[in-house]
Amino acid sequence: MSKSTLEITGMTCAGCQATVERALAAVPGVTAANVNLLQHQAVIEYDTALTSPTQLIQQVQSTGYGAALPQAGTAADAQEALEVRREREYQELKRQATITSAIALAAMTLGMATMHDPRWHWLWLAAAAYTMAGPGRRFYTRAWSALRHGATNMDVLIALGTGAAFAYSVVQTFLGGHDLYFEAAIMIIALVLVGRTLEAGATRQTSQALRQLANLQPPVATVVRMFAELQIPAAEVRLGEMVVVKPGERIPVDGVVLSGTSAIDESMLTGEPMPVTKNAGDSVSAGTINSLGALRLKATRVGNNTTLEHVLKLLREAQTSRAPLEKLADRVSAVFVPAVVLIALATFAFWFFQGESTGLALTRAIAVLIISCPCAMGLAVPAAVMVATGRGAKLGILIRGGDALERLARVNRIAFDKTGTLTYGRPEVRSQVTDEVLRWAAAVERYSEHPLAKGILEEARKRGIEFETAEQFAAIPGEGVSAAVNGHRVTVGSSERARVQVTVDGQVAGVIDFADPLRPEALAAVNALKGLGLQPSLLSGDRSSAVEEVAQAVGIADFAAGLLPAGKLARIREWQQAGAVVAMVGDGINDAPALAQADVGIAMGGGTDIAREAAHVTLLSGHLERVERAVRLGRAAVRVMKQNLFWAMVYNALAIPAAVLGLLSPVAASAAMALSSFSVVLNSLRLRRAG
Repeated sequence: MSKSTLEITGMTCAGCQATVERALAAVPGVTAANVNLLQHQAVIEYDTALTSPTQLIQQVQSTGYGAALPQAGTAADAQEALEVRREREYQELKRQATITSAIALAAMTLGMATMHDPRWHWLWLAAAAYTMAGPGRRFYTRAWSALRHGATNMDVLIALGTGAAFAYSVVQTFLGGHDLYFEAAIMIIALVLVGRTLEAGATRQTSQALRQLANLQPPVATVVRMFAELQIPAAEVRLGEMVVVKPGERIPVDGVVLSGTSAIDESMLTGEPMPVTKNAGDSVSAGTINSLGALRLKATRVGNNTTLEHVLKLLREAQTSRAPLEKLADRVSAVFVPAVVLIALATFAFWFFQGESTGLALTRAIAVLIISCPCAMGLAVPAAVMVATGRGAKLGILIRGGDALERLARVNRIAFDKTGTLTYGRPEVRSQVTDEVLRWAAAVERYSEHPLAKGILEEARKRGIEFETAEQFAAIPGEGVSAAVNGHRVTVGSSERARVQVTVDGQVAGVIDFADPLRPEALAAVNALKGLGLQPSLLSGDRSSAVEEVAQAVGIADFAAGLLPAGKLARIREWQQAGAVVAMVGDGINDAPALAQADVGIAMGGGTDIAREAAHVTLLSGHLERVERAVRLGRAAVRVMKQNLFWAMVYNALAIPAAVLGLLSPVAASAAMALSSFSVVLNSLRLRRAG
């Protein structure tokens, strides 16, 4: 199985989107195809033994739309290319809308005064022909392409409406009649182009978060080669290379601090406003800002593999994904255009046989065609998904698309892992051990990777204790570690899970107790989720006493200890079978099955790669208060999706009968259609303040 992204051109409405998606889904070997109208992209999962990207492109082209593989490069490069393409399209639309609006204004101003002068009729014929063949040409070429391939879309409605008005008026001009609709055809095209321009301008704002993230990647990096500092393109930094970052510069790669101390501003990536202090041995991420001191780093992830690139890639995929609510719009739009054409024909026939003039009957049929364009319906859900996922990224919450947003909105039960989730997952010394005992222990544990050893070393550093030199280091199975320190045999061994005993020459020198500190925001985060109506639980593999202590500290009444990964998974399945919609918050490899099983898996940002891959939501900063904000954002997003769909459907439900009854002119219909699409995008942009 493989996944490919295609750039799609020529889509203008929900009908286009549905046509391309159906065509891709029909290719043998394709298991899933998601087409996004706003991003002009398709993400396809397929069996490589049965099909290929080339065949997928050919299938899209066979339906009359353009398709191509994205240009090679980083996610930031892809986003920049998309922004350039959008800006170019916006400027072109604005130019065409300005020209046609000027012509339409002249036609509407002078049309009534010259309607009985045949000499002016030829001028308006020429103006309409120019408008349709020039700025409006896109509607006719795309409509023809769609019809030629057995598909229908919004362009078909516009082409039929304006084409009928133009053809009827041409006949009247040659016959010397005065019942002309040239200005209506011009005005319809002008208003549609103005609507598209407004829509394109507003759409640029929906990907604001992606654009800001892409801009975080600095173009150059300073590296040390042959004992000299060189400035090179950031994309050319090699794995393991030493990188120098001066105060005020953005970090170009993921790395580990080799030397120097600084405060790093990670706010754009994690949503955390306070700078984080970094010392030797600490990890840093590409795109964050080195606020104070100079740093020397060892590059651990470069090019396409940095944390920033990973976030950009997942966010782009999230914004291309389809929300379940969008399927409702798909089902409607699949039959919408053919049904509208039939209604328009019936409208013409009804008024014509009622004794009205051909021109009046035609005008009312054209109004039906124009008012029915399903633009707003096609934009209703993807616009909300794009803005909401972008808002989430700005808050340090990475949400994998519309499906995850909808599930977040429905969550009513939430389970937490303990270690690394409600707690920091790193043991700290909590007993009043003497400096002497700590000095012995730190000397032996200096080169150990054991979590308790790290806690000992951290406490020694805090107290400013200098480490002794240890020799003859040895690991003693079942007892701990031992070494010679200043002529003494020192042994550090675990007497129980959270306690180690330090012996010197066989005599007990002291005991060091440890605790995994609770995150300071844990209690407030759990209470906030309770306030949203969620029932919290604690599922942990740790011993009962430790789990009960944490559960009581954060106010969770339902908890279970000693659970293996299968045990956590079973608990979540039980709740789901009882009708609960479950979110699971975890960080470790042992949490991955539960995160995948949950309706919404939420991974802590500092957790394992496996946990993040299994989750639907990742908290980039690891702060638990982000869980509540994610749920709020999901609820707000679904609320906006439903509002958009409701108003889009109500608009068509009211507008079509009004047009059939002759209460709407074609010009008024085109203005209303343009405003409906614009209003949907504007309503979605309110989500930039949600969460």
